[in-house]
Amino acid sequence: MLQLRPNCERCDCELPPQTEDARICSYECTFCSDCVDNFLHNVCPNCGGGFTPRPIRPQKSHRPDVSLNHQPASNKRIHTRYQDDEIALFCQPLEKIPTNQR
Repeated sequence: MLQLRPNCERCDCELPPQTEDARICSYECTFCSDCVDNFLHNVCPNCGGGFTPRPIRPQKSHRPDVSLNHQPASNKRIHTRYQDDEIALFCQPLEKIPTNQR
């Protein structure tokens, strides 16, 4: 089950569970859509993969015990360990390669 991390790993903006602005890679690295589109250019600075919109967990149970109330979002904030200049050097060559070929 996804952790639904609470923040963008780069700019630290809030990404509550119901937002449509959260993006995740296959390792669940979490960034805001603004950072993904305008700085990372769809390249995860941690793994080199691409991003997809993070799913939104239902707030109420439509089936027993399956909802945000039963499986709450994480409150642990994660920050990338890389500085912006390191990220740019890493992402630049990868952004030209389609995500399914990286």
